[in-house]
Amino acid sequence: MRTEYTEPDRVRAAVDLRHAVLVGLDLGEVDLRVPMDGALFLGCTLSPQVQRRAAAAGALVFPTIPDVPYDVYRSRLYTPAELFAGFDLGRPASYADTPDAAIYRHSRAQGHNPDPLHAIAERLHDHAITEALADALPERPVAVMGGHALARDTDGYRRAVRLGAALGDAGFTVLTGGGPGVMEAVPLGVRIGVDEPTLKELATAPRFGGDAESIGRWIAACPTDLPTGDRPRTIGIPTWFYGHEPPNPACELHAKYFANSVREEGLLTVATGGIIYTPGSAGTVQEVFQDYCQNHYGSVGPAAPMVFLGRDFWVDEVPAAPLVRRLAAGREAERWILVTDDTDEAVAFLRGYAA
Repeated sequence: MRTEYTEPDRVRAAVDLRHAVLVGLDLGEVDLRVPMDGALFLGCTLSPQVQRRAAAAGALVFPTIPDVPYDVYRSRLYTPAELFAGFDLGRPASYADTPDAAIYRHSRAQGHNPDPLHAIAERLHDHAITEALADALPERPVAVMGGHALARDTDGYRRAVRLGAALGDAGFTVLTGGGPGVMEAVPLGVRIGVDEPTLKELATAPRFGGDAESIGRWIAACPTDLPTGDRPRTIGIPTWFYGHEPPNPACELHAKYFANSVREEGLLTVATGGIIYTPGSAGTVQEVFQDYCQNHYGSVGPAAPMVFLGRDFWVDEVPAAPLVRRLAAGREAERWILVTDDTDEAVAFLRGYAA
């Protein structure tokens, strides 16, 4: 069992660092004379003497990676305030100056096949995010999937807000993909319910375009004083692979990844309390079958609920639900598939699984 250290004072007080993980610490003035066998130093500053002792003890020292606009070894999830730092509500185009935009530009500059240094940096970052996400999650969080193109001034957006409000009232921690559309509406409902003044303000910037000013107006329309409890109950899991879509401000925390494949698999895997599928396009359909594959083979644990919210859509327009039911016939997963138009029934179904 490894112990993680992210505060210098705890390291100074330690009497044994064997197999410990130390993250992002400036220990240049700390004369470590304790066992360090198997320790892992991630992005730490060490004096030459301590570096030699660490090497002699078989510890691994991963240095800070220069010239990247993100913390490779961060030990916590992102907040909207961190991602949008430097954003000026009075200057929507200032979104281009935020860390979120800067990291996206940097990632795009590396391309889909970055050089070894940047590939290592991105993978170490994504591993750190996965660790931080695991620390932040309660038992059996639920996820909601659905279309990213759903505008804020539509009936569908309002229905997604109502769904979030029902999940919030039921006490669930709710995960989404962290972007626009359903991914924003649901956490908004979890946090404030169906709040008419907020919905009216959001409708003034119903969608965004491809420029920083348009994105900035979209961000600015969302209130920054949304209530936050003792434990985060809305977590977004977005990606810089789709960095032209900013993370939404409605989620309390964001587990933002570089690798979209890691992000998608991770989101489906950690939603151990079940997933509600609202109408969406090809990405949502992909998630349906990726999720069912996990349930079919039990590759990540017991089958979790799959709720198809919108009978006409999932049975007739995009008939994914009948196919999933056919694949699940006779398996444990079969009893945890629901097709409904009723939000209350969907939430009750999830509560039955959690009980």
